[in-house]
Amino acid sequence: MTTTTPSRGRRRAPSRMERAAGKAAALQRPRVVLALLLLLALVCVMLLDGYLRAEVGGDQRVRTGASSSDVPDDVLDGGPIVTFRGGQATTVSVPDKTIALTFDDGPNPTWTPQVLAILEKYDVPATFFLVGSMVSRYPSVVRDMVDQGHEVGIHTFTHVDLSYQSDARVRREMEQTQLALAGAADITTTLFRAPYSSETDAIDNYSWPVYKKLGQDGYTSVFVDTDSDDWKRPGVTKIVQWATPKKNKGASVLFHDAGGERSQTIKALPEYIEKMRAKGYTFTTISGALDEQQGRQAPAGAAPGTGGSRLQAAHREATGAILYEGKALVAAVAVAEWAVPTLSVGLMVVGVAVMGRFGMMLLLARRHHRLRNRRRFSWGPEITRPVTVIVPAYNEKECIANTLDSLARSTHPIEIIVVDDGSTDGTSEIAREAALALGMTNVRVVRQENTGKPAALNNGVRSARHDIVVMMDGDTVFEPDTVRQLVQPFADPEVGAVAGNAKVGNRTTVIGAWQHIEYVMGFNLDRRMYDLLRCMPTIPGAIGAFRREAVLQVGGMSEDTLAEDTDITIAMHRDGWRVVYQEHARAWTEAPGSLKQLWSQRYRWSYGTMQALWKHRKSLTDKGPSGRFGRVGMPLVVLFQIVTPVFAPLIDVFTAYSMIFIDLKAALLAWLAVLGVQLVCAAYAFRLDREKYRYLLMMPLQQLAYRQMMYLVLIHSCVTALTGGRLRWQKLKRTGEVGTPAGAG
Repeated sequence: MTTTTPSRGRRRAPSRMERAAGKAAALQRPRVVLALLLLLALVCVMLLDGYLRAEVGGDQRVRTGASSSDVPDDVLDGGPIVTFRGGQATTVSVPDKTIALTFDDGPNPTWTPQVLAILEKYDVPATFFLVGSMVSRYPSVVRDMVDQGHEVGIHTFTHVDLSYQSDARVRREMEQTQLALAGAADITTTLFRAPYSSETDAIDNYSWPVYKKLGQDGYTSVFVDTDSDDWKRPGVTKIVQWATPKKNKGASVLFHDAGGERSQTIKALPEYIEKMRAKGYTFTTISGALDEQQGRQAPAGAAPGTGGSRLQAAHREATGAILYEGKALVAAVAVAEWAVPTLSVGLMVVGVAVMGRFGMMLLLARRHHRLRNRRRFSWGPEITRPVTVIVPAYNEKECIANTLDSLARSTHPIEIIVVDDGSTDGTSEIAREAALALGMTNVRVVRQENTGKPAALNNGVRSARHDIVVMMDGDTVFEPDTVRQLVQPFADPEVGAVAGNAKVGNRTTVIGAWQHIEYVMGFNLDRRMYDLLRCMPTIPGAIGAFRREAVLQVGGMSEDTLAEDTDITIAMHRDGWRVVYQEHARAWTEAPGSLKQLWSQRYRWSYGTMQALWKHRKSLTDKGPSGRFGRVGMPLVVLFQIVTPVFAPLIDVFTAYSMIFIDLKAALLAWLAVLGVQLVCAAYAFRLDREKYRYLLMMPLQQLAYRQMMYLVLIHSCVTALTGGRLRWQKLKRTGEVGTPAGAG
């Protein structure tokens, strides 16, 4: 055993890697925040859209058996307009031979414009009681409505029965609708009609406190004394008949311009207007009826029976904060209205891609397993010559002895080069002592200044005595037969590199079990697929083998990216070498034991992969065998490892959206179906690797928690890439708990 050590006697300054890691960590915090803000913005858009899309139905809610003992008799027996001027409840009826034409549940982009066109044709004013969520979604319809001189009132924001709501909810429903009106048409209103209300004699002890409170706030509550019941769609004749007042009396007449299919209303309205005018009736707004009945002059241009001016008596011009807040609300809704359909299309694409990937992995993994495990399969003449095992190490005092102990049991002849990359914890001394204790004469410990893992690997490659080099991490242990299995594919002269089967050794914790599922299902099924397609993107740093000449030919391990393993794998493809997967060569590695360390590792992997793909983007135009990765591998990696995972959160977001706002049962069944497909894939992967199925019990929880973290990591990486950030290689804290391979299971 030989060693090379640096000079001693001077106090060690912080290493280049340590300084870079500290600086990088500080630079990444804003990007983590930005990634979280992007996800939060998406969630907010979905919640806003779901809140706006509360279903608006017909006025069919009937409350029976409720007492009205608290309601004054003159209100129960009075007219359809209830005011609270001076704090006293007063009812007003519509004058004889006068129709206060009202519409509920709008605006609707299909039916409301048709109603407005009919009213304009016959020069008939009307009062529209609008649902705030619909106002914010269709502000241009409301603007046209007000510009034509019609009057608007509040019908709550979400079409909820206010009788059962808290004071805060009632206030919120009113304020949000006023904001929507301000944003859509620069006005507010003093008129209110409660959803599911009818005539005043239906007011009871549940609803009366709401009307009193709103009256104190300056609102006029409007009821109905003649209902067309057009929401029942009884036919045009019935609608006209039911909307006609008895005995030439005046009436507050109810139609609907939204809340369902309104074609019968559209057909009945012209016939109704002509019939009423033939009977000598005039049409007015609610404010017009109040002015006429109370003997006050209507504002100029707003006389009963005419279209009037833009600012009706019930309208107030929106100014100041409410105007700007209203504009902001309408703008936010416009974003949600655009974003949700776009995201829906993205969801369909992602869903197809995800299911396609599962199907492709299953089919190709099965074919790969059957091909490589045939009785007569052989790579060629057995490889028996010695090979070099390179172990880059940086502060691996907890693990390096276990690593060397596993290599001492190797059934294949090897030389071992431990490259200590400026460790400060005595890694090289521990390695030397472990080799001596094990009686290993085939170990060389090489020390170098801290320059990073790629430089350590390159140092090992240059120092190697054999034409095949095996690379492993300093926290990894091999099975006795691992090296022999790993180097057999080199019997094929086209093979330049071999990826081994990396397994999680510390799988007893929840985080470890999640990563174990990911390694077996994702990484190894992927490698089988990529192997058959001859476009393997990554040889894992924990276990991989290379032809020494091929490594030198492509310039060695590059420091251009954080994913040196992906970088050199793609480089070897482009140099014409074949890269394969050897499932029987197993290595046991120590996975991150905390969420912080896991984030750090996966962030580096994700960002490094993006760097490597960008670096080798010209592979898309490479010709011949060297261009196969660009033609097949590059699109697959971008689709399956970047694009699909980045947009995969849409599945979870839309699932939650559907559960809350659409159909809980259907959404839950859909989520369980996707989980079932993933379980099938995972179970098959576990079968191929002869793993114990009990870990699959953790999979539902993995989908709910672990997968979300991986989404955030990838989004964080994308943000870093788009903002031009850089990140240095970072050392993870190790415990050394992965001992002999037999201990993992």
